[in-house]
Amino acid sequence: MKAIQLHEPRNFQHIDIDEPGSPGPGQVLVRTHRMGICGTDYGGYLGKMPFFRYPRIPGHELGVEVLEVGPGVENVSAGDRCSVEPYMNCGTCYACRKGNGNCCENLNVIGVMVDGGLCEKFLIRAEKLHPSKKLSFEQLALVETLAIGCHACDRGDSQEGDQVLIIGAGPIGLAALEFVRLTGATITVMDMVESRLKFCRDTYGVAHTIAFKGDGSEDEEIKKITGGDKYAVVIDATGHNGSMSKALTYCAHTGTLVYVGITTGEVSFTHPVMHRPELTLKGSRNAMPGDFTRIIKLIEDGTIDTDPWITHRTTFATVIDEFEQFTRPETGVIKAIIEVT
Repeated sequence: MKAIQLHEPRNFQHIDIDEPGSPGPGQVLVRTHRMGICGTDYGGYLGKMPFFRYPRIPGHELGVEVLEVGPGVENVSAGDRCSVEPYMNCGTCYACRKGNGNCCENLNVIGVMVDGGLCEKFLIRAEKLHPSKKLSFEQLALVETLAIGCHACDRGDSQEGDQVLIIGAGPIGLAALEFVRLTGATITVMDMVESRLKFCRDTYGVAHTIAFKGDGSEDEEIKKITGGDKYAVVIDATGHNGSMSKALTYCAHTGTLVYVGITTGEVSFTHPVMHRPELTLKGSRNAMPGDFTRIIKLIEDGTIDTDPWITHRTTFATVIDEFEQFTRPETGVIKAIIEVT
């Protein structure tokens, strides 16, 4: 069976692997139709993702078809189209017992710590599948990215009328934007890439965008936008330690900062920057099962339009040759989708 493996940073290889066999109790055999390329995949490719284990078959943003179900499976049937919740939690650790399997102490994310969906077929736990009779495989492949933003928004807990700053307008920042806008908050987006800011203005009608230049000009723009109050909630989706260190200074007194991007670098700040305004600092990791269900319904009823997201498409045969260009923001990539089968 055909698969693509990231052998080491910047080294993809076409490989042959064994057929997965029939599903056991609680398992499902699925065929991968579409895979979204995510910041985690780019980080793994560039050697900048701390949780990535090599060699690895990537693929965790997936639109799949159920081929066969194992004994005891009732939530899906052969022929169903599904999104995949790729977080294989243990169910017994402290976080899992609290209902937070997204940050399980023994978590294995498919396509990151264990092999994922950039192959023809694979086995998965049935409860990790979220079916839809309406959505296409491409739309289903976008659900996991959106779920990351949904969870980050929930962690920030923005309210109607709040001023919210989203730093980084890549897929995860845009996913957070999708859900912050539903809260009725006033949104500002900051990024270094003008084409991404234009996308936010044109697609989402974001009134305030800030081009980060690193010369302090963004501080003056923030004062003008917020009347000097700064932001009730800041969501940093850059995965850049410099940005993440600076982000606290954009928070209002009693504000909340959510780190959803991941960095291998050191994040540092002087303690008074956090203590004096009594800030709340939160991490946001992965997503919750209910996020997937909610997002599928929001796409189905048209509240979320996924069409503008997909800017690039590639195939199983061509992705290795084209992947490098997707890592460069100047190519205008918002979301690239792989046609796997």
